[in-house]
Amino acid sequence: MSVRDRWERLFISLSLGMQVVFVIFFALRRWNFAVAMQVGWLVYGLAIPAVVLSVILINARKVWYLSAGGFLFALWSVFGTVVDIVHPVAWRSPILWSIFIPYVLLYTVSQMFYWWPLLVASHVIPPTMSHTLS
Repeated sequence: MSVRDRWERLFISLSLGMQVVFVIFFALRRWNFAVAMQVGWLVYGLAIPAVVLSVILINARKVWYLSAGGFLFALWSVFGTVVDIVHPVAWRSPILWSIFIPYVLLYTVSQMFYWWPLLVASHVIPPTMSHTLS
């Protein structure tokens, strides 16, 4: 991704913007869990622009790993919406492993598909190694 077009720049912007939202949201959860749960739907709602961008990236014939994050993020968002909003389950304390494991795995995997392309875009990974990702 040495010469970035508008879709790649939009991917980078969305990726970084989502990380800012997550930092703020998780800090809010630490300080005031009840308020964080009231605005949690906004965080889960980020899946909508993420999926739209993923579809655009597919149509623009970008490498597959740029669009994978949006779809994985949508899976996490749907799962999180169900267990936190639609049918709230007290799964965090004590930990309910049947919810905790898929929740954390879906979140982590979806975020890795935003972090890894950013790592490639920042040229931290040598160009010869970045070809193995495409």
